[in-house]
Amino acid sequence: MTTSRVHITPHMHWDREWYFTTEESRILLVNNMEEIMARLESDPNYKYYVLDGQTAVLEDYFAIKPENEQRVRELVQAGKLIIGPWYSQTDTMQVAGESIARNMMYGIRDCLKFGEPMKIGYLPDSFSMSSQLPMIYNGFGINRAMFWRGCSERHGTSKTEFLWQSNDGSEVTAQVLPLGYAIGKYLPQDEAGLRARLDKYFPVLEKPSVTKDILLPNGHDQMPIQKDIFEVMDKLREIYPDREFMMSRYEDVFERIEALRDQLDTVKGEFNDGKYMRVHRTISSTRMDIKLIHAEVENKIVNILEPLAAIAWSLGFEYHHGLIEKMWKESMKNHAHDSIGCCCSDKVHAEILNRYILADDMATNLINFYKRKIVDHMPTREGCDKLAFFNLSPYAREEVVNTTITIRAKAFKIFDENGNDVEYFIQDQREIDPGKIDRQIVHYGNYDPFVEYDIQLKTTVPAMGFTTLHIEGNCKGKVKVAEQKDYVMENEFYRINVNDNGTLTIFDKETEQTFDQVLRLEDGSDDGDEYDYSPSRKEWLFYSDEFKAETSIKHEGFQSVANIKLCMDVPANLQARESRSNQYGYVDVDCQVVLKAGSRRIEVRMELDNQADDHRVRVLLPTPFVSETVVADNQFGVITRPVNDPEMENWEQDGWKEAPVPVYQLMNFAALENGKAGMAVMSNGLREFEVISSQGNEEKDTLALTLLRGVGVLGKEELLLRPGRPSGIKIPTPDSQVRGKLVCDFTLYGFAGNHIEANVMAAARDNVTPIQCYNKIPYNAMKLNVGEQDLPMTFSLLEKDMAGAVISVLKKAEDADALILRVYNPSEAETITDGVQFSRPVTEWVETRMDEVVLKQQSAQDNQFGELRPCQAKTFRVRF
Repeated sequence: MTTSRVHITPHMHWDREWYFTTEESRILLVNNMEEIMARLESDPNYKYYVLDGQTAVLEDYFAIKPENEQRVRELVQAGKLIIGPWYSQTDTMQVAGESIARNMMYGIRDCLKFGEPMKIGYLPDSFSMSSQLPMIYNGFGINRAMFWRGCSERHGTSKTEFLWQSNDGSEVTAQVLPLGYAIGKYLPQDEAGLRARLDKYFPVLEKPSVTKDILLPNGHDQMPIQKDIFEVMDKLREIYPDREFMMSRYEDVFERIEALRDQLDTVKGEFNDGKYMRVHRTISSTRMDIKLIHAEVENKIVNILEPLAAIAWSLGFEYHHGLIEKMWKESMKNHAHDSIGCCCSDKVHAEILNRYILADDMATNLINFYKRKIVDHMPTREGCDKLAFFNLSPYAREEVVNTTITIRAKAFKIFDENGNDVEYFIQDQREIDPGKIDRQIVHYGNYDPFVEYDIQLKTTVPAMGFTTLHIEGNCKGKVKVAEQKDYVMENEFYRINVNDNGTLTIFDKETEQTFDQVLRLEDGSDDGDEYDYSPSRKEWLFYSDEFKAETSIKHEGFQSVANIKLCMDVPANLQARESRSNQYGYVDVDCQVVLKAGSRRIEVRMELDNQADDHRVRVLLPTPFVSETVVADNQFGVITRPVNDPEMENWEQDGWKEAPVPVYQLMNFAALENGKAGMAVMSNGLREFEVISSQGNEEKDTLALTLLRGVGVLGKEELLLRPGRPSGIKIPTPDSQVRGKLVCDFTLYGFAGNHIEANVMAAARDNVTPIQCYNKIPYNAMKLNVGEQDLPMTFSLLEKDMAGAVISVLKKAEDADALILRVYNPSEAETITDGVQFSRPVTEWVETRMDEVVLKQQSAQDNQFGELRPCQAKTFRVRF
């Protein structure tokens, strides 16, 4: 009787970078690829090789060996070299939904140049699995998933094969690698060596298997091909005659699993348990400087650039797919678990940061280019400049906007298309050398300075479109004068007191809830490494209200600004903290709180100057809401999690690899609520939070948002919250202490009802989608030829209510003269119906998958989304 069938799959796991650089791994890649291809070409028995599920490996290889593209193509088409479906093996907890979707989209498109991709959601080493992955996979025609980390019996099954569903019912067949992707690495030929390993492995692999089809992946990180694998397999057959041994593709195993579908358990949710393997729940705050620019680039591309480019394309301008793909790929090279987790060497982190700087520069300049192209083609008004406002939300927004204009005048007025004066407030002004504006000006001897004005005004911008004002120099405008008010900040929604200790007391006028001691800072030790936070065994906490704060309030034209400054004296490093010998380190805090007229957003900009090591800084946001759960957004939806993990009491006795600390990720918001009212924190890059007790009691009522943590090693052993061996390797990483200045932006958002009734998800998207401005003047250093000036001064492409479905992306289709619109239901519980109205007649409205492949059925007519199940995303192709 056969005990099990053992499937040996040759592969290599390819970390492009880690403690080594991309260029170091590329040298090995060039060597390994030649061995792989030669064996596949020459040995008909050596049937398969899995190239780690990511096409970035091929991109790196072809940069050096472009002459081998045909060899690769022939091997892929023969089914021997197995590639894709990812561009890079993405992390699924740090990166947003569109990033994951584009990663797979570009990966599959790269694969199709050579042959068919592997249709498996293959993530053998990513830290934790998002609950939304089955839906994303289904969006690319993939119904199989393979991963390692995050599973435990708490998810509802003790088996390694099961059906995994997203909230909307999307489903994949999952195969967990219970001992990882490298258990078949460097298999020895001798019986003693094989038994020493496999006598331990086989019981662990076979007991939880439904099919008794066991995977023995023959590969490891950067591992070259194992040349004697067939000799090893012969020895295995001799040692274990009750087992079958075969060289297989992963697909062969899935076919056997799917044949027993009716015996499989069904589970839902994210896989984030560190019982059997480490998942590094607190990695979201390592190298916060990199985490912040990562989120900024994501939001800039998805929420601003792509919809702006779609508007421009609908008006007749080119959509620059190539430039957008390049910035996406520069970013996605950083989305692998080690790279975005920032558990790398300092040298590698410098490379990661440089890629984000490049992607950010590309995105910023292309955004400015599209704004300029649109405004350049509006009619001119004699003697006037233009000030255009772009709203990339699907509903009109009336907001206070802070922007800058440049003019050669000591006074000016702003007016609309009907000649009505628009009131504005001047915050600041400075002279600008004309050579900075346009070198041609000074070339002809004109040295008169320009004046740059920082102004505020309140304006309404139409949905997914723009509106334009005129600026006329050397005439008197409607300038707003700052009002003298009490020492409070107040608008239609809040009354905010700035306390002497540097915290806020916020009264929400609509809900009549009071939030006290908001923005209190907590500084604690960090005895961890780049993978995990872990407190010192001699913890010593400091709070910002223990130090003197300087506070002031300015009432400007359309907003009030509170300035809070303080210096927290803290221990210089872990040794000083544990010995309590000195406090020669410090964290300077320079905080601005902005409350704008008519806005529910309380905008906070906190600049930290960190001059201490081995510590964690969090901002505390106490609420009146004591809750057992907390809601936060994840990819294309939200997830509700417990604020306490009951296993925290027993994790060591139960043999967990790391403590299941209730520290979680958010994408753009997390909220505490009681059904009648709530408070959300909205972030642009701060993606780690915990719900804690505000005054040392047991009631969890305070959102603790991590601002930074500093550590000095890549890996470290015997942490308080993660005993045993080091994660990674033990090398110093002084840059991960994050010394110097760090700017953290976040927003407080009080609301009535629950987060669905208050449209918190849409508001969180608006928070990272600010109104964009463009000041058109007669000069520009970079010249463009301008065509016919026939564009409208005001335009709206589409419109929908703020309630209901949330727009995830608006972009041009990859292979069609059409737009792609993706929306999702932000509710975990309710099915909704919704739709959108376009400003021009729609000639085609069809539903597609995420890969833009048209589904057979036509979606509902009249630009309707049909039913959106809980946390379901749908994609539509639109032609005009």
